[in-house]
Amino acid sequence: MSSTKHKACYAITSADTDMFSRLKTSSLTNFLIQSAISSAEELGFGFSDLRKENLFWVLNRLTIEIYRPIKWSEKIEVETWPKNVERIFYLRDFIVRDEHQNIVAKATSAWLAIDLKSKRPGNFNKDKMEVFTRLKNIQALDYAPEKLGEINGLTINEVTSSYFDIDLNKHVTSTRYIDWMMDSYGIDFHEKNYPKSLSINYMKEAMLNETIEIKTQSESQTHCFEGYNKQQEKVAFRGKIQF
Repeated sequence: MSSTKHKACYAITSADTDMFSRLKTSSLTNFLIQSAISSAEELGFGFSDLRKENLFWVLNRLTIEIYRPIKWSEKIEVETWPKNVERIFYLRDFIVRDEHQNIVAKATSAWLAIDLKSKRPGNFNKDKMEVFTRLKNIQALDYAPEKLGEINGLTINEVTSSYFDIDLNKHVTSTRYIDWMMDSYGIDFHEKNYPKSLSINYMKEAMLNETIEIKTQSESQTHCFEGYNKQQEKVAFRGKIQF
C-alpha cells in the first residue's frame, strides 16, 4: 500500500513567491501537478504510458485548503496518491507538510484521460484499474473537488494568452489561470490577505493568442471567477478563492 503513495520535496525559491515572500498559489499548484506527474510515472500510467493507449492526462478540477502561508526558503514535502475512480474522473489527493511535518495544505483533484483522436474522455485497460482504487479509503479531504457553477459577475479584465502562457501541449498551462485570478487584486489587498482555499475547474483549453474575458462575483471573503474565451465562445475556466 505504501508504494502507491509518492512523496517529493521542494525548496521554495524566490521565483515561487510573491512580493511578500509567500508561496504563490499558482506555484503551490505547480508543485502538486509535478508530484502527480511523478507519481503517475512511478505507477505505470504516466504520459509516456498513456501514449501507448492513445490517451493523455488533463486536470479537470482542483480544490486546495491552505492552512498557513508557506514562505521563501522553506522546504515542503508533497505526498500524493490516486484515490478512486468516479465515472470518467480519476481522483487524486495531496497532503503538503513543512520541514517539521506539520500539515500546511491539503488538496483533492479530478483528472480525465482524454483520447488523442476524439479529444473525448477515454478509459484505461481494465488490467490497470486496480491501482486507481487501491487507496480509496484514504483521503486528504473528505469531499470531492468542487464543481463550480456559472456566475453573474462583472468583467474585470481581458487577457490574451502569449508565448510564456503556453505549455508543451500547446495550450495555456494550468497555473496561469490562477495567476490571472490573483492579478485581479491590488497590492494592498494581497498584503493583508492570503488564500485559505482555492477551487478551479478547467472547462475548455485556451490556445495561443486567444483572449479570455474574466468576470468576478464576490460575497464577503468568497470570490468567484469565470473566464470566457472570446474566440471559441466558450467558458475556459471557473474559479473560487476564499480569504
